[in-house]
Amino acid sequence: MAKKRASRSAGPTYRIAVIPGDGTGPEVVREGLKVLAAAAETTGFHYETTEFDFSGARYLARGGDPAMPSIPVITEEDIAALKTFDAIYLGAVGDPKVAPGILEKGLLLRLRFEMDQYINLRPVRLYPNVPCPLAGKGPKDIDFVVVRENTEGIYTGMGGVQYQGTPQEVSTQINCTTRFGAERAIRYAFEFCRRRNNPKKMVTLVHKTNVLTFAGGTWFRAFHEIGKEYPDIKKDYNHVDACCMWFVKNPEYYDVIVTDNIFGDIITDLAAIIQGGLGVAAGGNLNPGGLSMFEPMGGSAPKYTGKNVINPIAAIAALGMLLKETGIHKGDKKLVEAGDRVERAILATTPKMKSQAAGRMGYSTTQVGDLVAAAVRKNA
Repeated sequence: MAKKRASRSAGPTYRIAVIPGDGTGPEVVREGLKVLAAAAETTGFHYETTEFDFSGARYLARGGDPAMPSIPVITEEDIAALKTFDAIYLGAVGDPKVAPGILEKGLLLRLRFEMDQYINLRPVRLYPNVPCPLAGKGPKDIDFVVVRENTEGIYTGMGGVQYQGTPQEVSTQINCTTRFGAERAIRYAFEFCRRRNNPKKMVTLVHKTNVLTFAGGTWFRAFHEIGKEYPDIKKDYNHVDACCMWFVKNPEYYDVIVTDNIFGDIITDLAAIIQGGLGVAAGGNLNPGGLSMFEPMGGSAPKYTGKNVINPIAAIAALGMLLKETGIHKGDKKLVEAGDRVERAILATTPKMKSQAAGRMGYSTTQVGDLVAAAVRKNA
């Protein structure tokens, strides 16, 4: 735990845990916090941030084995401290000095499970002046949301390996699907669709029910049974392979998508590309009744660390999500307006940028943050 920063205004104080993380994480988080200060100043909410050093460098400094998990990336005491906050703002996870999986499982997955962050919310929006790889598609065509179940499925770690290293090696990876898990994700998707109030007003279930008949059947039944409670919302279904095809062919078809953990992980990476790349993609790991965590999707990008060239737009968008989703779940209109203000500021900033690629933006990392913060204040 490190230094604290606070704003000064009337009303409740929202406590935000900040995890800059690895690589360029601290650089993009710094710009997000700059925008947070501008949003608080113009909207009038009170906040306090506390920084936590959960990173590859910390893991190694504490004696962690770089080749295999040997000590906790975060301790029980760390988790207890985080649980006292209103939201978590994360920069990036991943250090080239630490084997893949150690930090990701030890921090990201552990927090998702410990905090029961059962929704991964991924807005897919093409910002103005951001190139799209799909011919003839623009911002009006790419504007949908993926609701991914975040704590079940393949990622529970159930299964194992027998006879490893022999010709008889056998491995299993169990897709743990519960009606409880599917139902709460589906219900969240319908509620989100109603709140989003897009003219399409449609929720699409994505799975593979023709092959994964057991797990898919649970999702399919829950979807249609719960859907009866939302007669104002159109119900739709895609096989996951068909969904990938439609993302490329007709992304404008979608409004809100709900899916399981592994399919959600895959299709949101494709979605990030059609919205302009991981540099502009943000997401939230939500526990609607508890503690949620918000992050950019771009990773730690170690080759750009310390060069002041990385794109902070995704991290700023994640900060906007943090404000809006926290405001919705806390019932605070000021926070919701602050989140909307950040989104509008991003829409005003991307047309000024030459590119969304690191080192080719026409601005430095800090200058992009300055532009967004200025746009937040201009909208006051």
